[in-house]
Amino acid sequence: MRSVYERLPGLGCPVITVAGTNGKGSTCALLESIYRAGGLRTGAYFSPHLVHYNERVRVAGEDASDAVLCAAFAAVEAVRGDVPLTYFEFGTLVALMVFAQARVDVAILEVGLGGRLDAVNIVDPDVAVVVSVGTDHKDWLGPDRETIGREKAGIFRAQRPAVIGFDVSDSVLGEAERRGARPLVGGRDFRYEDRGTAWRYAGVHGVRDLPYPALRGRYQLANAACALAAVEALPALAMTARDIRAGLQAVRLAGRFQTIPGKGPRVVLDVAHNAEAAQILARTLAEQAHPGRTLAVMGMLSDKPIAEVCAALAGVFDGWYLASLDDDPRGASASSLAATLQGLGIQPQGMYDDPHQAFTAALRHAGPEDRVVVFGSFKTVGAILAAGFGGGEAGGSRVL
Repeated sequence: MRSVYERLPGLGCPVITVAGTNGKGSTCALLESIYRAGGLRTGAYFSPHLVHYNERVRVAGEDASDAVLCAAFAAVEAVRGDVPLTYFEFGTLVALMVFAQARVDVAILEVGLGGRLDAVNIVDPDVAVVVSVGTDHKDWLGPDRETIGREKAGIFRAQRPAVIGFDVSDSVLGEAERRGARPLVGGRDFRYEDRGTAWRYAGVHGVRDLPYPALRGRYQLANAACALAAVEALPALAMTARDIRAGLQAVRLAGRFQTIPGKGPRVVLDVAHNAEAAQILARTLAEQAHPGRTLAVMGMLSDKPIAEVCAALAGVFDGWYLASLDDDPRGASASSLAATLQGLGIQPQGMYDDPHQAFTAALRHAGPEDRVVVFGSFKTVGAILAAGFGGGEAGGSRVL
């Protein structure tokens, strides 16, 4: 991959790379929004997408157009010669080329899987962030949290800031020190405090009282604190207090406890697909008082920890509507999800061929005071957005 990368135009701007089991997409979106509020031209790379591939590559907050992406794909194809590239490697090189051509002021790169061997690690970041460490992707990253943490910390660079979040393994700090990075550790070098109607951040520039991020859920405060620590660690792109406040309030990212307004039952879309994210979803639903029932629409991939996700949410829902993800070879069937729930003593209300059918059934049985929570996979949430429900934006200029 490096041999192809060296044939492409260079970025020529500061780079922030963000890894983590959960929270890395939100942290990237927060960084993008803060820097945009400060008047900078941003390039932000996300994965996976919900509906359109274009969502992965954003310039100045807008999804890259088909024409721009196709031209970049053609350019990478023209220079790669006989070097084989995976889907994600090819897409990453395309994103970097789009950002170079757009002459962005800062590039924000979300790690796809792990860190050390991920495609985005081809770029040496000026600041690297590990938001969290869980036990997803054991087959690829290692058998336990400590091993996985070391893999994620592979994005750290010697003599450069390494922001370490609040829910990580001890191995992350150990790897930062082994690599000679400059660690900034959550709870030690920067902190946050939820104050009910606002929150307080304490970092190298002192204490700030700030508005809640526009991304819903108290768990987003940890992500916001990591984003602010990264901003402080990059003084070349200094942001004012006004920029930070405006960025927090303007941030957008679909599928992260995204609540859809409108008449009838409240709808929540959340891409939670591992045990840690399911636990966060359970806590967030409990924090959001609601008068009626809470119904689940779940579809998952078979290589995800289905039993752990179901166990984390077993006492949360008053009804379960299960969807097969047959359009993906890794998709779990609704019947296999039902068997897992039945093993926990839960009888689902129905099994359906796809997320849209399951969602429609849940809405049909939901009263106006109820809420319907769609979760389990990017594909599950994406299917609901692709069907036209939501009427909002996945994060950039378009979703539906």
